[in-house]
Amino acid sequence: MKNCLHLILLLLSTSIIGQNDAWNISTTNSENYTGIVVANGRIGLLPSEKPFEVEHIILNNVFDKASPLGVSKILLGMNFGNLEVEIDGEKITEELMSNWKQTLNMKEASFTTSFTFKDKAEVSYTIYALRNVPYAGYIDVKIQAKKTIKTKVTGKIITPAEYQNPMSTFRVLKDLETTMPILQTVAKSRLGRHTVGTSATFIWHDINSSRIDQRPELIHNKVSGYDNRLSFEKEIKKESSLDFAWTAAQCSTQDFFDPQSESERFVIFNLLTPKEDLLKQHKSLWESLWEGDIIIEGDLQSQQDIRLGLYHLYSFGRGDSDLSISPMGLSSQGYNGHIFWDTELWMYPPLLVLNQDIARSLVNYRSDRLEIAKKKALNFGFKGAMFPWESDDTGEEATPAWALTGTFEHHITADVAIAFWNYYRVTKNKQWLAERGYPILKEVADYWVSRVTKNNDGSYSIKNVVGANEFAQNIDDNAFTNGSAITALQFAQLAAKELGIAINPNWKKVGDNIIIHKFPDGTTKENSTYNGEIIKQADVNLLAYPLNIVSDKETLLKDLNYYEAKLAEEGPAMGKSVFSVIYARLGDAENAFRLFKQSYEPNKRPPFGALSEAATSNNPYFVTGAGGMLQTVLFGFGGLHITEDGIIQKNPILPKQWKSLTITGVGNNKKTYIVK
Repeated sequence: MKNCLHLILLLLSTSIIGQNDAWNISTTNSENYTGIVVANGRIGLLPSEKPFEVEHIILNNVFDKASPLGVSKILLGMNFGNLEVEIDGEKITEELMSNWKQTLNMKEASFTTSFTFKDKAEVSYTIYALRNVPYAGYIDVKIQAKKTIKTKVTGKIITPAEYQNPMSTFRVLKDLETTMPILQTVAKSRLGRHTVGTSATFIWHDINSSRIDQRPELIHNKVSGYDNRLSFEKEIKKESSLDFAWTAAQCSTQDFFDPQSESERFVIFNLLTPKEDLLKQHKSLWESLWEGDIIIEGDLQSQQDIRLGLYHLYSFGRGDSDLSISPMGLSSQGYNGHIFWDTELWMYPPLLVLNQDIARSLVNYRSDRLEIAKKKALNFGFKGAMFPWESDDTGEEATPAWALTGTFEHHITADVAIAFWNYYRVTKNKQWLAERGYPILKEVADYWVSRVTKNNDGSYSIKNVVGANEFAQNIDDNAFTNGSAITALQFAQLAAKELGIAINPNWKKVGDNIIIHKFPDGTTKENSTYNGEIIKQADVNLLAYPLNIVSDKETLLKDLNYYEAKLAEEGPAMGKSVFSVIYARLGDAENAFRLFKQSYEPNKRPPFGALSEAATSNNPYFVTGAGGMLQTVLFGFGGLHITEDGIIQKNPILPKQWKSLTITGVGNNKKTYIVK
């Protein structure tokens, strides 16, 4: 009996693997389900395992206070992603379906659900967050009748309860002979900071969308201001199909003076643009994104995992937005949607290598908020610019006041400067350096000169901080904080030299003398009083990568051996990514691959492989962890280095589990690197 059960499970596993390839991840199992978001850098839709349902919608960079005495929190959007479909008077539910399957197509950024409804119909629908119409979603539906059936389809705009005074309407707009039915809800956000407008409509592909007399009759049903519905009924003859779409757009006063009208215009654009043209534009933009790609030969699972990480980075960013990416991207309201060092240190480097367009948006997000950072430095008694640990649309500190990270985790200011100089290293865009890069680097360098404390021996300390290892609070001379400050001061000097600007001599004086503490055997100390405690995540080892402050092999190995054992099980995924990069650069492919897998595999959640922040948590998609995992491939196995001469390759190394590694679209010249 056990052997029979094992064979059944093996056959089931094989059939599921056979449904997957390097671009598509499919599932036929909805147990312990964690969905995968479809997003376009402005909105994110999280599909459900339930038929025609979307869990929630996230609006990028649209904030209101979480509570009257709370900090800002990113908005849940009005949920326009839920349909109700009835066949012969029965609502389609999980219990009435068979042959259920879902597929994420990473290449085209689409999410398809298909199933059989009783013995009556084959049903499929595909969800898009349109890259070409970034405030809009599109659900393309096909119902294939096995026998003649009567259908009723209801599209809904469900407004979260936290919104105020929703006004829900249905109107048929008309211009000459063109008629445009619009379901719409407009409401104030939870504490009234923003007005949000959502418009939606049906599209029938096989009829002239502008002619109301050719469409099924539309029935408006406003259950309440929070539940706005539009329905139609249609008979489908045996062996024929009903093909239609439900499209919606959502805008807010964060981005538009008149979000109601703008949402209508986007829906009208989708209504009156042929489906083939609309989706072709979306797919073409994604094809351009995938010019920056990582291709693994010989290990399908690693290929899928890597592509899924890239898919999320591309989904959550836009080159035309000057916005950044929060740790959970547009998959949830995790961390209130705020921006952390997660962007600059973890997500940004892969994007800088593979897509400078999105990378530029991430750094421009910071430079747009420079004046606010300068005010923060002044308000805490320092000079220059001091960036917030958690940033929102304003650029002010958005960390809850009780969290000491917001007041004391200062390495973020250096992390921002490091990202800026690396952007120039890769792009060599001197105009950008003069207008945006150098002003940041200068103000950050001035901050660190004012932030340090001079010791009696002429060295400098940085006191009373929370480091990357957040388990140690209010400590002195945290290794990574000090190392990142040294690096930021060096980069400011290089930027000034590049532009022919006089260098502040204090930048070199301080940078050359900030102290890094050591144990008697030469192992780097995490802080001045560190004594072997468990650490939350990589800290000391960041001095080797990405900072390149520790570079001699003896110290590298001492630090690796010592701190790997200190990493907390509940810590975030990125720590082991750093260890993997360093081992790869030391030529140790075995340990590098071991840590590469350990950096994310325990965090994968079924059925698509969404990443949670830690092995013991369940809050995907943690795109910070994906950024770390991708860095092991690019900067470890791929041997890529960001240098004053741009991106170069040194000593790549291939794990024995892979036949080859190909990295395409690297840098301004879109180079290809192959490791065999």
